[in-house]
Amino acid sequence: MQYQLAIFDFDGTLADSFPFFISVFHGLAEQHGFRKLDPDDIPALRHRSARELMQIVGLPKWKLPLVAASFIALMREKAEDIALFPGVDDMLHHLSQAGVRLAIITSNSHDNVVQILGPANTGLISHSACGMSIFGKATRIRNLLEKTGVPAARAIYIGDQVTDLEAARKEGVAFGAVSWGYGTIESLRKHAPEEEFDTVPAIKRLA
Repeated sequence: MQYQLAIFDFDGTLADSFPFFISVFHGLAEQHGFRKLDPDDIPALRHRSARELMQIVGLPKWKLPLVAASFIALMREKAEDIALFPGVDDMLHHLSQAGVRLAIITSNSHDNVVQILGPANTGLISHSACGMSIFGKATRIRNLLEKTGVPAARAIYIGDQVTDLEAARKEGVAFGAVSWGYGTIESLRKHAPEEEFDTVPAIKRLA
């Protein structure tokens, strides 16, 4: 087994929350004073990194924690309406039964993660780190490696955005790019991820 530890991002990787994100974006823009998006621009913007998107809508980095907190609170109210991507349950159980340790590192809250994952899937996750900035995941990866004792070379972080890839690279962890998330696979492919997954069941090959 190449990987002893599979670390997952949550939104756009395990949880199909992008439609919800789009549905609340205008309200967040009004509340926090940044530019709304034209629906026609959304497909092109998915090719952009989080930093580029923040520049486009005029969202300064210091406001990001405030916006994130508002988004998380809104999701908490609608968590029952947000589904996991098809195949996530089976994929997580397959990896766990094969002896791969499972973890989640996400900027979303622990409460939202647990509610959307459900008790059976939550029970498979040995470690989770929730609620940090999207730009603070590298530190959480480092802490997780220290806590588990898994060498960086035997761990993989699976996500859907360039910020996820950058965090993995900073800590010497392989990155697995998914094709169904917030960012496009083309935007991730430019950075040569170690793994690419076209479907959720494809992740099972890690075991």
